[in-house]
Amino acid sequence: MDAMQPYFAELFGNASSIHSLGQRARKDVEEARSHIASILGAHPAEVIFTSGGTESDNLAISGVAHASRGSGRHIVTSSVEHSAVLNCCRHLEGQGFEVTYLPVDRHGIVDPDSVREALKPETVLVSIMLANSEVGTLQPIKKIGTITKEKGIPLHTDAVQAVGKVPISVDDLHVDLLSISGHKIYGPKGVGALYLRRGISMGPIMYGGHHELGYRPGTENVAAIVGLSKAMALAEEEREVFSKKIYTLRTLLERGIGVNIEDVQFNGHPEKRLPNILNASFKYVDGESLLLSLDMSGIAVSTGSACSADSDEASHVLTAMGIAPDVARGSLRFSLGRLNTEEDVSYVLEVLPEAVARLREASPLYSREERVGSQ
Repeated sequence: MDAMQPYFAELFGNASSIHSLGQRARKDVEEARSHIASILGAHPAEVIFTSGGTESDNLAISGVAHASRGSGRHIVTSSVEHSAVLNCCRHLEGQGFEVTYLPVDRHGIVDPDSVREALKPETVLVSIMLANSEVGTLQPIKKIGTITKEKGIPLHTDAVQAVGKVPISVDDLHVDLLSISGHKIYGPKGVGALYLRRGISMGPIMYGGHHELGYRPGTENVAAIVGLSKAMALAEEEREVFSKKIYTLRTLLERGIGVNIEDVQFNGHPEKRLPNILNASFKYVDGESLLLSLDMSGIAVSTGSACSADSDEASHVLTAMGIAPDVARGSLRFSLGRLNTEEDVSYVLEVLPEAVARLREASPLYSREERVGSQ
């Protein structure tokens, strides 16, 4: 907030104007671009500012697809991607592109060999997320990147959930495009960035002026861009300490749930996952009802990605992992943050068992299962 504040008042210049106020804003935008590039191990000219993760994903996938359609119309992605990726791919299918949706194992991991097998001479892009937004599972992006690099096919990764939790170097990961969002690292909402490796062909998905290296027209949101840069700096500076602290809290929460509540299934890889996300399925309980019950006690959780909150369908991520729809509908995502404490975890473990028990008592399915078990 302190970094952003001046740009709401005295430093209000348009970064694309040539007068002194505009040039001051331009200087600060370019400093932010350089700073973010240095954190990613990239060149400043490879960073494009956007409105967030969804736009970055769409720009990467649609931009590369249309720029490369003369050489092919095939895209490879996974079945557990964020809706920003999946719905973009479905839209492209309606425009004549072929999309291969790779399966995942029970932990939500894509097999790199399945990526290799899916590639065709007409494949123009592979898009696999770095960390899953619902279960926290980390994908083997470096191995996948080695394969795509050998084949000369661009690799995009949605790193929105991963930034600030795991080390990220675009060269080490062998990625050619990488999406970032500000609000996942305590930056402002409505700003993000796309890393685009030099030499990768990509066209715009909006049309207007020549802002953002010609890829993203529109007046730059200087305050948000400066806020994103500061948030990334703080996230990287505090990453190791944050990850250790949050891993300890998540472990306490996971163990406490396992000890105090029966018929619970934890989802995601037990080790290869982000330190802050815990996804649990509470059998015989509706996840949304449990969410609302916890919310009334001051506990904020989700039933999946915030971008799918209006859907009453079972999570596509969990069902792709082989979890039955009725079990998937009883799932919650606990996402811990930098302000959470052991006292918060203790409070959740005090409230949650009672909420689950109350909802199970009202569940016809739970009562029927109990009767069958007693017989």
